[in-house]
Amino acid sequence: MVSGDMIARMVAHRQPAKFAAMEAHYRTEAGAPITIGGIPDDAAMTTRYGLRIPRGLSLLATGDPNASVRGLDTIPRDEWPNTRIVHWAFDLMVGAGSAMLAIAAWAGWLWWRRRRVPDDRWLLRAVVVAGPLGLIAIEAGWIVTEVGRQPWIIYGVMRTADAVTPMTGLVVPFVTFTAVYLFLSVILVYLLRRQFLETDTSARRDWEARREVSRDG
Repeated sequence: MVSGDMIARMVAHRQPAKFAAMEAHYRTEAGAPITIGGIPDDAAMTTRYGLRIPRGLSLLATGDPNASVRGLDTIPRDEWPNTRIVHWAFDLMVGAGSAMLAIAAWAGWLWWRRRRVPDDRWLLRAVVVAGPLGLIAIEAGWIVTEVGRQPWIIYGVMRTADAVTPMTGLVVPFVTFTAVYLFLSVILVYLLRRQFLETDTSARRDWEARREVSRDG
């Protein structure tokens, strides 16, 4: 959370279009609110159904709740990133990180209270459910990074359209590599499934053998 706050301030300073899209912030204003969720509407330059925290965006971007924050209205329209994708991906990333932080705090509180490794049933269920959140947060963050800097491949220097290779025939290696990775994925699933089944069978036989020994004893 600390590093994320530092990076957000850096983005607000160096890439204002990306920052405005992340927060679905359309109009420059002082004391700007943070918008959580909602449906960004580029045509109306507003975010419908979002939850707004007064002055939160100004505080996040500058450390001053009354500071002015640039909106997309100061950026040429052809330099806007896809606001919906960037805003939703950013909210997903922050939401996943906040959920993992809350679970970690819950586990720490239980440990402090009981002075042993937490084994509360609901905590363990939450940990299982939260298993994919780390990967989801990483992927959502990359979406924010890559989509948020569009239409630039080098921000303010070269557009993505100008960097696209004119080379033909790229579909062949693309399809080939995709097929290879799909094949490897199928093999991986097969091997893991067989390993789990063998381990489960072995464990069941061991349990049955112990039960027989206990019964005979």
